Amino acid sequence: MSVATGANKRDYYEVLGVERGADAEEIKKAYRKLAVKYHPDRNPDDKTAEDKFKEATEAYEILKDPQKRQTYDQFGHAGLSGAGAGGAGGAYGGFHAGFDINDALRAFMREFGAGGGAGGGGGIFDDLFGMGGGRGRQAGPTAGADIKIRLKLTLEEIASGTEKKLRVRRMVSCDECNGSGAAKGSKKTACVQCGGAGEVRRVTRSIFGQFVNISSCPRCNGTGEIVDTPCKQCNGDGRAEGTSTISVNIPAGVSEGNYLTVPGSGHAGPKGGPPGDAIVLMEEVPHEHFERHGDDIVYQLPISFSQAALGDSVHVPTLNGSAKLKIPSGTQSGKLFRMRGKGIPHLRGFGHGDELVRVHVWTPTELSKEERELYERLGNLQHGKPPKADRSFTERLRKTFGG
Repeated sequence: MSVATGANKRDYYEVLGVERGADAEEIKKAYRKLAVKYHPDRNPDDKTAEDKFKEATEAYEILKDPQKRQTYDQFGHAGLSGAGAGGAGGAYGGFHAGFDINDALRAFMREFGAGGGAGGGGGIFDDLFGMGGGRGRQAGPTAGADIKIRLKLTLEEIASGTEKKLRVRRMVSCDECNGSGAAKGSKKTACVQCGGAGEVRRVTRSIFGQFVNISSCPRCNGTGEIVDTPCKQCNGDGRAEGTSTISVNIPAGVSEGNYLTVPGSGHAGPKGGPPGDAIVLMEEVPHEHFERHGDDIVYQLPISFSQAALGDSVHVPTLNGSAKLKIPSGTQSGKLFRMRGKGIPHLRGFGHGDELVRVHVWTPTELSKEERELYERLGNLQHGKPPKADRSFTERLRKTFGG
């Protein structure tokens, strides 16, 4: 099970799985391994693999260039804003509208397209397409599709981490034929379309050269075999509609748009094929009292005129019960108080964010006769002088969050 962030970009060294002091050869080797694993030609119609391929290519394009790597090591992702990527179609400081899968493929071709061809016995295209040394993809059934699940979480669940049991509808292995798609006693013969190989190849040409697209045989679904009598219960597919319960451990500190991958919990593959994965996408439920800003939370606290003028000690809610907050005398409406460590845990590190409490002076809408007399006396004592204008709450909040 792996966690991927939406708004926050992953560290490039973490993406490639190398140490910060790794040399150029180690970085290239790590990228090659990921590029082979997630290349679109090996993972057709797999958006998750495509995103990982783009992410790995982006990381490699920065770390292989000494100047860009130095800038990244010093300033992080922010230092790469607007930096080019060797003509690959825009800045690699972050994913954007101009950086798509074609840009990543072009960068990949520039790196590996000229060397390691099919005759090299170990080139990149051997790994992708099984063309070198007589190697080929072993016949086997097609894998099942992934399942995408949207999971709503409260701030309390996000702050503490939680385990969820999710009931999902998916394709499961047929009980009658144990997923084979064949009736009991049925005979199997080699598929005439793929000759028992389980795969079909299609050669295409482009400006980058010749490509061999290898895909699962549509007739036998990659098994290389055809049964003479299909299972009546599943009509030879080897699957049936069903429900399953999957367990998902949510780490503390996740954000809207993060996702978890639960391997093997997706749809069962046809005719005994391996199952896909379950992709659990996090959604944050708006809280009744708190607003989230990164790993900090903001709470609005109303106080009376007397509390603001004289000071007070009050209890305010937190994500883990309540905590005491001291209101000093002379507190102005809109004042922000920081309660350190009372926010959301950091997902990729130690510690917590803070809770920011904004106080605003509550004005009564109805006054008794005695209250009115007291306010009139107070007004006379203050000579009707209003306080000096203060910065707006928006400005203070922006300064608090470093904006």
